[in-house]
Amino acid sequence: MPGVFVSYCRPSAQVAEQVADALSSIGYDVWRDDQLPAHRAYGDVIEENLRAAGAVVVLWSSDACQSQWVRAEADFARQAGTLVQASLDGSIPPLPFNQIQCADLSGWEGDRTSAGWRKIEQSVSALAPIRTCAEAEQQVSDRLSICVLPFQNMSGDAEQEYFSDGISEDITTDLSKISALAVTARNTAFTFKGQAVDICKAARALHVSHVLEGSVRKAGKRLRITAQLIDGTTGEHVWAERYDRDLTDIFEIQDEISHAIVEALQLKLLPDEEKAIEQRGTSNAEAYNLYLMARNCWIAGDFSDVRRVARVIRICEQAIEIDPDYAQAWALIALGQAHVFHGIGPNQGSDDGAAAAERALALDPNIAEARLPMAWRLVVAGKYDEANAELAAAFKLNPDSWEVNKEAARLFYRQRRIADAAFHLERATKIVEADFHGWGMLFACYLAKGDGDRARECATKIIGLVEGVVARDPDNGIALAIGANMLASLGQLDEARQWISRAERFDAGNLFMRYNLAFGLAVVLTDKEAAIDMIEPVLAKAGPSTIRLAAVDPNLDSLRGEKRFQDMMNRAFERLGIEPIAPIPAVANPVAAT
Repeated sequence: MPGVFVSYCRPSAQVAEQVADALSSIGYDVWRDDQLPAHRAYGDVIEENLRAAGAVVVLWSSDACQSQWVRAEADFARQAGTLVQASLDGSIPPLPFNQIQCADLSGWEGDRTSAGWRKIEQSVSALAPIRTCAEAEQQVSDRLSICVLPFQNMSGDAEQEYFSDGISEDITTDLSKISALAVTARNTAFTFKGQAVDICKAARALHVSHVLEGSVRKAGKRLRITAQLIDGTTGEHVWAERYDRDLTDIFEIQDEISHAIVEALQLKLLPDEEKAIEQRGTSNAEAYNLYLMARNCWIAGDFSDVRRVARVIRICEQAIEIDPDYAQAWALIALGQAHVFHGIGPNQGSDDGAAAAERALALDPNIAEARLPMAWRLVVAGKYDEANAELAAAFKLNPDSWEVNKEAARLFYRQRRIADAAFHLERATKIVEADFHGWGMLFACYLAKGDGDRARECATKIIGLVEGVVARDPDNGIALAIGANMLASLGQLDEARQWISRAERFDAGNLFMRYNLAFGLAVVLTDKEAAIDMIEPVLAKAGPSTIRLAAVDPNLDSLRGEKRFQDMMNRAFERLGIEPIAPIPAVANPVAAT
């Protein structure tokens, strides 16, 4: 049976159930979020069902118009050409959905002869015509899907983990280019990393027909890669191979694995798909190895540590010395430069990454992350519409990018589009769960939204992450600062103040740490004087990007009526020679980019 996805806001659950029942009685396989399983990330399940649906029925109401989830689901369907919409209470759908026909289900109680319902039924039927049972069964049997589990690092060196992870991601990307094959997202597959996996159970949990697992042993210039394609129903090997090659053969090995899977599953590659699989950012194995090393450092490193950024840029510069046309390496250099230029603290460079980003896009216009430095430049200049157009282009290229989701969240936060920032931080922390800074930003968004329950849930998650960081690095000021804020939010005030004291003692000059502590003192501990004392060195030394952030940050709003804070802000604007700016009004009905 064709699938129909029903999108709605919680207060409309009863009507949504009636709609689902009516469609089910006709013969449709209907999915709505009351079917979310308890063992999987809800974002992954929602995205999978949106992609699988032949029609997405969006039930608009005054609440739904303000829900970033409903709007994101509607936008996904709009772009996929599967959108069917109805108004339950006379609400006009928000832009851009008000440009599309909308059925009227105001006061609908299940009458299937009403004009509004007939319009819904006709639209769903046009998008997802009902097939016979035999046709439906054939469609299901013809659908093949796969999960690429993280390849095991067998090198005997934990620092080589970046290489096996990179190969797993690249094979996932290659297989995703095949239209006849559904591929589980990288972030879902990596939840199995380091676990002993029962393949059949994993396949059932992920709703995939096949699973690819393997291992990588890298020793000097030699590689040993094993790969096994396993039937998720029977647990039997469909195909297996071992490759003992030189490191320079890494791209050929990846191509051979992808083509072997295509052959084993008897899939047909379209000419464009064949070409896409064989396209690589570089043909030089050494440059590729350096890029994987740099990106691992970028993702896994301490967000506040400028030494980490310098190392990433330095490694990528080595990669482009070897291959000057390596677009991904140029894009990562651009991100690093933008991070330093727009970071919290004195600007430590004059390059905002735009030039490196332009070089990356000239080499490969499909690199989503390369659009982020320009978006930063535009937001800081107050050109929000142009900046958001850059973000929209980045999301269109790669909606599942950790960098795109996290940087978009930071940029939306500066526009006081808090619901949008929270939406993308939820996605970013799902992709890289260990990013405690991203979780800390999400906590700040929940506080700004007044969502205390979710803020406390977030705080509990963050405590576990930062305790691990502090155990490894006792002097990590930003981890101590974020941890202190979380402890305070959970009512552990004495321990929170101990962490604050420890952070100041070990890392007093860290302006990033002081900014985060000031936010916690202002909002969580409601100690305005202490918050102003904490942020004073930041406002006295930080660069323009930080001062502009302080001017619009909703979590500093409680300080704006304090004369000391106003004077400090005015002196900062005067010191930097920039015009004072007032906080932007919060966006009432934000639309999350997808």
